Parts: sequence; C-alpha cells; structure tokens
Amino acid sequence: MIIDTQLIKDCLKGDRRSQNELYKVSYPYLMSICVRYTHNVDSAREVLNIGFFRILKYLDTYKTEQPFKPWIRRVMINTLIKEYKKEKAQTLNIVYVEDYYDSEKYSEMNAALEKVNSEQILNYIKKLPLATRQVFNLYFIDGYKHKEIAEMIGFSEGTSKWHINSAKEKLKEMILMSYDKTNINHE
Repeated sequence: MIIDTQLIKDCLKGDRRSQNELYKVSYPYLMSICVRYTHNVDSAREVLNIGFFRILKYLDTYKTEQPFKPWIRRVMINTLIKEYKKEKAQTLNIVYVEDYYDSEKYSEMNAALEKVNSEQILNYIKKLPLATRQVFNLYFIDGYKHKEIAEMIGFSEGTSKWHINSAKEKLKEMILMSYDKTNINHE
C-alpha cells in the first residue's frame, strides 16, 4: 500500500474525494487487521469505519517523513482496543478458557500439525474467546510485548501471559481434535 503525500495533504484540507480515495486504498489493509480482532466481518467493518474516522481526525498528527502504513496500523489497533474495552464494559461477560493439561494428546501433536493448513489455523484462532484472541493477535501477529498489551487493554502482564497460554492450549486441543477426526475417518 503506497500513499501519495499529496493525497494526505488533500485529506488534511478536508477534500472529500481525497478522503474517499484514502479509504479505498487503505481498506484492504485495515480490514485485514480488523478481521483478526473482531467476532465477524460485520463487526470488523463497523470498527474499521470508526478507526478510519479517527485516522482522518488525527491525520494532522502524522509526520510525513514516517511511513504511513505503520501509523494507520497503530491508530486502527488502538481503535480496536478502545472498542473492545467499551464492549467489555457493556457486557461484563468474558468467558475464560479453563486450564487443562493432557500429556497423552501432546505426543500426537506433530502428526496433527502436518495435516493442518493455514486456513484451518485461522479458523481455530477465530474460535478463541474474544479477549484471548485479541491478546493472541497482539502478541504473535502484531509483535507487542506483554507489558504493552497489558497497558493497552488495561490488565496485568500476568493476565496477558495467561491469555497466551490459554490460546496455545485451546489451539492445540482444536488441532488434535481435528487430527483425531481425520484418523477415525481414514481407518
């Protein structure tokens, strides 16, 4: 995604055509971020629009000597976190995954991983509880540290680490369950 500095200048002047063009150019990139953090595509679109509004609102803080893509990524992730906090405050119904450990299943993990493709893994990630999925995405996909995640979302580093461990365990369970089903079907 390459954004012309003139397009940004025109957006700063309030030119609606330029703002629309910026939206069209940045939509695929921003949507890919939003889909990773939300329940479904409709929620992703909703947050994307909120985030794009914030991008336009704070565009005057963008320094043109910096790359634009990381800047809008940061604004969008902050928007996603802010919207998550709003939703959390409204519902107060976050479901946590219980701790578990079954050593017998771990011996089959390598064989199971050979049969899983990236699309299946993405679907498994989408099945994680919302808070766990967001921490997972921030940590593994976006590269944030536990301390940064804790500050962004508003909980302790320990809670961030717990969500990562929970996500790993839940993903292992889903992969192994998928593996068990394919082995049963092939026998």
